[in-house]
Amino acid sequence: MASQDWFDKDFYKVLGVSKDVSQADLKKTYRKLARKYHPDSNPGDAKAEAKFKEISEANAVLSDPEQRKEYDQMRAMGSGMPRFAAGGQSGGFEDVFGGMFGAGNQRTSYQSSGFEDIFGSMFGGGGFGQSSGGFRGSGGPTKGRDITASTTLDFTTAIKGDTARLQSSGGKPISVRIPAGVADGQKIRLKGKGEPSLDGGAPGDLTLTVTVRKHPVFERDGLNLRVDVPVTFAEATLGATIEVPTLDGDPVKLRIAPGTPSGRVLRVKGRGVTTAKASGDLLAEVVVAVPAHLTAEAKEHLEKFDKAMPAENPRADLIARARG
Repeated sequence: MASQDWFDKDFYKVLGVSKDVSQADLKKTYRKLARKYHPDSNPGDAKAEAKFKEISEANAVLSDPEQRKEYDQMRAMGSGMPRFAAGGQSGGFEDVFGGMFGAGNQRTSYQSSGFEDIFGSMFGGGGFGQSSGGFRGSGGPTKGRDITASTTLDFTTAIKGDTARLQSSGGKPISVRIPAGVADGQKIRLKGKGEPSLDGGAPGDLTLTVTVRKHPVFERDGLNLRVDVPVTFAEATLGATIEVPTLDGDPVKLRIAPGTPSGRVLRVKGRGVTTAKASGDLLAEVVVAVPAHLTAEAKEHLEKFDKAMPAENPRADLIARARG
């Protein structure tokens, strides 16, 4: 950003905060305003879009401690003084330095320590080396500022990967590639997707935090996917072949062995989460479904079945182990 912009624009006023606002309060205020004026919340509203760009510009400077310090120094220096002009007689460098050093319109000659030393004293040394203000330093171009962002993905997209479109702080949409197998809360560092350099250097990086929505059927367990599979009492007791859903949509067939208890986990190889490095499995947990309603005939048959069973207490071992 040019120094003339910093002289002319009161970024504190744009955000509606005082000059001594803390970085934490500044962040809260910016987020509140960004949500209010974001183009997605105000489709087709040119004024809201312009306001969003204005507050994003102000936040970009004030949220960076180095840029904020330089901005405050430059604004303090320019208070009550003529601004830098593009050239000519009045309003140029001569008026500015004349006002600073009490020389009026007298011409001042500078030796080899000219503008570099003058700006060095104003901004804490280094002449034009303050990269955050857009000046090229003696060390060469500086990298653009790193930024952070967040996005919410549905479960399937997070597992399979996709391209997501994000809105940058300046209002410009950017596309980022979400790798397959990204987990809830995971941070992805995207090189070169941050803010551009102010002096011709490489752009900064973007750190993206991902939130994954829950799935109505599947649950992630590392690289594995878990699913509860209801079976009837007869299927669990006598054995059966059942269908189990997969994330791809096509069910697979599993064999339930006779006497399978509730809670047993059956594994389907390779049908879990697949990343560039490894693949997981689908873990199907058997849940014996107990009928909520019985006909009179079914109840009679069940009572006969119960009488035919050996007189065993399935909790006897549990009680014994609990007693030690």
